[in-house]
Amino acid sequence: MNRRSFATLFTLLTLIFLPLTPPANAGWDPREDTDASKSNTGNRAVDEAITRLKSKDPGMKLFFKKAYGYAIFPTVGKAGIGLGGAYGEGEVYRQGRFIGTSSLSQITIGFQLGGQAYTEIIFFKDKRALEDFTSGNFEFNAQASAVAVTAGASADADYDNGVAIFTMPKGGLMYEATVGGQKFSFKPAR
Repeated sequence: MNRRSFATLFTLLTLIFLPLTPPANAGWDPREDTDASKSNTGNRAVDEAITRLKSKDPGMKLFFKKAYGYAIFPTVGKAGIGLGGAYGEGEVYRQGRFIGTSSLSQITIGFQLGGQAYTEIIFFKDKRALEDFTSGNFEFNAQASAVAVTAGASADADYDNGVAIFTMPKGGLMYEATVGGQKFSFKPAR
């Protein structure tokens, strides 16, 4: 399946299964978060995602502070009926500085039904882990799993093979939620 066909199928499935939801601000204004100014990336969607992550689990601040780098995908859309897929675009940071953009794609086959949107962030423990990601051919194996961001979830989270993965739902409902099989591309900033 070529990329355009995949994107068309994915868009159609998302429109069918992703219910219309109000903006996911949970009754608070991201501009009121004092940490928002510290995570001013210049990309509003990224800034809002970071603010939501830190607000949902204040322990995430430690990952942002100590990680060598991170890739953040403010919105990943995922949908499927037997055959499914996910796609999202994000930004990559090394020691708090923007270094490029990334896209995430995933095709899944098996029992699945529904659609959802979520935020995904991948923290890189050290230089080697970030270099593996930015080499341009990075993917998670089938056993990869993510920690769902809830209050206090980051307290028990740790790096596995140099990466820590967190997801936070934005809307929709899907019976199947894994990060295994995700593939990433990286395009350096100019």
